[in-house]
Amino acid sequence: MATQNIPESPPLTRTLFALALSTLGLVTAAQAAPVAKPDALTVAIAAADANLFDIYFNKCDPAAMAAIIMPNVEFYHDKGGVIASDANGMVADYEKGCTEKLKPDVWRSRSALDRTSLRVYAVPGFGAIEERAHRFFERQGEGREKLVGIARFVILWKLDGDVWKPARIFSYAHEAAKAR
Repeated sequence: MATQNIPESPPLTRTLFALALSTLGLVTAAQAAPVAKPDALTVAIAAADANLFDIYFNKCDPAAMAAIIMPNVEFYHDKGGVIASDANGMVADYEKGCTEKLKPDVWRSRSALDRTSLRVYAVPGFGAIEERAHRFFERQGEGREKLVGIARFVILWKLDGDVWKPARIFSYAHEAAKAR
């Protein structure tokens, strides 16, 4: 197996701390460190993540889903258990959900990445680990959308040719949205 030269993600701790202090009014915006520009690996993983969630939540295209996941993908969920132990199982489950989404008055879900939570770490010779939080929204049919929950995810990504594909997905810490 050829090793990949994958850059490491720079730490954002100092920038985030300065921004937090600025938000709290403890330092002025001028004193806060400039926001670090994401590195190439973080940009690539964020794009792959956006594509995965767009296909999963917004489209009904089993062929596209199969093309963007590793054949031996595993998906674990703290509420649903083992969702998939290979691509065939994941695509079959996805396809079943697609059929339901086509009904006019069905409940629909949408996932929105909490961009401040995104962290990407290089895994030399394999790919990258992504961790992040998502907010989940639901609506019935074409009705009004509402925030229903939050969850955390960790995805182990593998660079397959020139496509980043999830190899392992962990979805956990699901909580109902707090009433406001």
